[in-house]
Amino acid sequence: MEEQKYNDLKLGERGAIISIIAYICLSIIKLVIGYISDSAALKADGLNNTTDIIASVAVLIGLKLSQKPPDEDHRYGHWKSETIASMVASFIMAAVGLQVLIDAITSIFQGGKESPDVIAAYVGIFSALAMYFVYRYNKKLAIKINSKSLMAAAKDNISDAWVSIGAAVGIFGSQLNMPWLDTVTAIIVGLLICKTAWDIFKQASHDLSDGFDENKIQLYQNVIINIDGVKGIKQIKGRNYGNNEVIDVVILVNSTLDIKEAHDIATHVEKVMIKDYGVYDVHVHIEPN
Repeated sequence: MEEQKYNDLKLGERGAIISIIAYICLSIIKLVIGYISDSAALKADGLNNTTDIIASVAVLIGLKLSQKPPDEDHRYGHWKSETIASMVASFIMAAVGLQVLIDAITSIFQGGKESPDVIAAYVGIFSALAMYFVYRYNKKLAIKINSKSLMAAAKDNISDAWVSIGAAVGIFGSQLNMPWLDTVTAIIVGLLICKTAWDIFKQASHDLSDGFDENKIQLYQNVIINIDGVKGIKQIKGRNYGNNEVIDVVILVNSTLDIKEAHDIATHVEKVMIKDYGVYDVHVHIEPN
């Protein structure tokens, strides 16, 4: 199973690389056309894509580091490298988002803004279509290899497609004697960048502080309590190592059982959780009852 996990991480690199290439190309196009057409919304969208490059690189680095086997000072492996990289990326995204907001708000007080060239809107539509196809690819790959980070990248892809559509709408709207609409759209894009940064930070900090989904804990508890030989559950805890779930559970068994019989029950619990629910590792402790 561990070898399959490493193979999945290797396969996941492909999705991160495709995202990086797409974001590099689109950010260059958006920034160049944004400055030429004087579109605040398209420039903000281009800066948004530069943060996505960083986020995708962080995912790629995390995937590579996570493949390193356990060593002397990382006996549990390097699975959390991916989560740490995501947190670093969230800080960078927040900084860029704040800069976009500052630039957009400043331009309001400068006044005298004219409507941007309509070509900027067509660039936004093209970018939205491109990111939609990248999203479909990464989502399919994330489901195949059960990768949380790649699924997060896919969600970022589709949110970027919506941002580009929003930028295009704002630019088209500014052609109707409403040049301020382009600036308003830039502010909305800045807020979306900051929100995405916050969501990534919140999830990464939750995982790094050993937070775990309460609904999953309840599900696993219901499954284990119904396994033959388990009389009760004294305690159950869960944590994440990257995309890998680790469960610690203390089960109660009949006090009349010998050591081998009790051990067989524990082994069966481990097999059910790993085979049927994809848990990476299960630590079962036995107490007589």
